[in-house]
Amino acid sequence: MTAINAPRDRYNAVWIIFFILGLGTLLPWNFFMTATMYFTSRLKDPQSEDTANQTLNSTVPGVDTRNVLESKFNNVMTLCAMVPLLIFTCLNSFIHQRIPQKLRISGSLTVILVVFLMTAVLVKVDVTPLSFFCLTMIKIICINSFGAVLQGSLFGLAGMLPASYTTPIMSGQGLAGTFAAFSMICALASGSALQDSAFGYFITACVVILLAILSYFVLPQMDFFQYHLECNGSRPSGDEENKMDLLRKGNTVCVVLSDSPGEKRPVVSLTEEDTKSTPSVIGIFKQMWVMALSVCFVFTVTIGTFPAITVEVKSTVADGGAWDTYFIPVSCFLLFNVMDWAGRSLTGVCMWPGKDSMWLPTLVGLRLVFVPLFMLCNVQPRSYLPVLFSHDAWYIIFMILFSFSNGYLASLCMCFGPKKVAQHESETAGAIMAFFLSLGLALGAALSFAFRIMI
Repeated sequence: MTAINAPRDRYNAVWIIFFILGLGTLLPWNFFMTATMYFTSRLKDPQSEDTANQTLNSTVPGVDTRNVLESKFNNVMTLCAMVPLLIFTCLNSFIHQRIPQKLRISGSLTVILVVFLMTAVLVKVDVTPLSFFCLTMIKIICINSFGAVLQGSLFGLAGMLPASYTTPIMSGQGLAGTFAAFSMICALASGSALQDSAFGYFITACVVILLAILSYFVLPQMDFFQYHLECNGSRPSGDEENKMDLLRKGNTVCVVLSDSPGEKRPVVSLTEEDTKSTPSVIGIFKQMWVMALSVCFVFTVTIGTFPAITVEVKSTVADGGAWDTYFIPVSCFLLFNVMDWAGRSLTGVCMWPGKDSMWLPTLVGLRLVFVPLFMLCNVQPRSYLPVLFSHDAWYIIFMILFSFSNGYLASLCMCFGPKKVAQHESETAGAIMAFFLSLGLALGAALSFAFRIMI
């Protein structure tokens, strides 16, 4: 994307900052999701010996010997994460024009940082399993509520920049999962006590979130970023306001072209921006509904199976050795996040199919096949369906295709959505896309209960 008289993104600084902010957006949720071994170890019955070092695996194949808190933790955790995410993303779509962007982003990051510090402290505090379960769910609700505001605000902000600047957010989110999974594997490999590893695990997350906060405060200093905000009618203050007056007097016109050759966004002058009314959410949705529903469906399928079903697949190759310990951390969490990150990052160099092609929603719909494929893997315990894909290799192949398609197709939808509307409507369009992304997450969380019961 290019613009007349637009300053360049020197050293790709703005791109890197958006990448770090994307990393900070999903890192909290991914750290909670991949730390299930630690959380469930705290939920075991008090009379159980050496609970801190036990895993989720049942000792009797096909029989679930876990207590209610352990067995329902993954499903309840996903639901407590996705429902607040949906509600607050919806609220952000309507109130983002009334609450300052700086407050929404920096405030959300600060609250998430405080909650993670509390989580790290709680590692060293003994509480009953029920109290720990309730506190964990409250923290998950809190993190995802503010995470929703943060995510919606970031996608709205990226919508005002060239289309390629949505990619670093998506790529950063993909790295968040990879970073969390790798950290969990390192904690297992260290051989230290589970609670000691968890403490370092959560402190690491606090450091990354703090880095995201500092990066956001640097962002307004970038000329490239300020230029695009001004072209979208954002109201600066002080000296920046005087610069805007000079631009208006000079009748400067911001002409923004699409990343795709031959396509262009509507041309809007700075003086015309002042006469624009507040963008209609319904009107904008009518222009981009295909992209919105597509990203919703992508994440409905993904969260419907990951991690509620995929985390319960048991290895048929391992026989109590090291692979048995690392099977889920590597084949489920690390592999998913690495391939998801690869898919998200690929959109930085390749955007096929195009934003008006029917191939994109078609490919999105085809991902539904992964639901029965994973259900027919060696998920244990199970009551109804047979196991058709028992070997670990089938599970790994399905996971590679599943995660890569999730990252690539979701990133395409998020990049194209705000580019289906006029430039001055981009921020609202980005917030709407974030809402439908969260809607897909919430629908997937609800469906995960039904999918698990069917097995």
